[in-house]
Amino acid sequence: MADGGARVEPVANTPAATADYDGGRALVVGDYHAGIEAGLRYERGVELPSNSDERRQRLLTLLDQTIADRLVFLGDLGHRIGSTEGAELTELQALYTAVVEEAGVPITVAPGNHDGGIETLWSDRAGVDILPQSGGLLGGERSGGIGVFHGHTWPDSELLAADVVCMAHEHPTVKLTDSVGGYRTEKAWLRGRLDRMVMAEGLNCEPKDLAWGDPRLVVLPAFNERSGGTWVNVEEEGFLAPFLPDALRSGELYLLDGTRLGQYQSV
Repeated sequence: MADGGARVEPVANTPAATADYDGGRALVVGDYHAGIEAGLRYERGVELPSNSDERRQRLLTLLDQTIADRLVFLGDLGHRIGSTEGAELTELQALYTAVVEEAGVPITVAPGNHDGGIETLWSDRAGVDILPQSGGLLGGERSGGIGVFHGHTWPDSELLAADVVCMAHEHPTVKLTDSVGGYRTEKAWLRGRLDRMVMAEGLNCEPKDLAWGDPRLVVLPAFNERSGGTWVNVEEEGFLAPFLPDALRSGELYLLDGTRLGQYQSV
């Protein structure tokens, strides 16, 4: 997934990517959903033991394997919408300690729709950079850079001058049906070029006035193993982002192991 001077590459068999840009290498994950087990208990009456330690260890292992010097969360770092408390608060505090204080890796958060309490919790913490809801650029560069945001809002227009724009929010999942009607679902990557006309209209500007890098959109699968997903190859499922699918000229699906499935509409 290389474009120009920026590179975004999936980590094999893992819902995470490395982002190489001027200034460093980041490990990028989306939809961490800390405290999800407490949320599922409250929302659906589902009782599950917490996987918080396992989630955190997976993340630390990936940081070590990829030699990343920054960790970027593409939103929904927490699960609860609104204030951060209880099991979610405990998990996020342990995450901060392990990543920033012990591993020495700074964190960038592109807030999502579940992150209402993250600024109160982390805004004054050393080693944490919290971006606006509309996202920001890694390394502070525009042309040739990498834009990051969650995807529940329209991105900041400056992201569209980048080579690559990374988002989460969709929890992309593919439904694979066999010849006898059975099916399985798997996490998937979705990527394709954004449409300038659609993005300009959504951002209330003329296409000619939009700084445009013809960016490739990369939609990351959810890092959390219990957060479910949207079957992006099933028409009636729809998309969550306000600019999708209209702004996606064409999009290809890839499984976590790198298998290319082709255009998402025809899988």
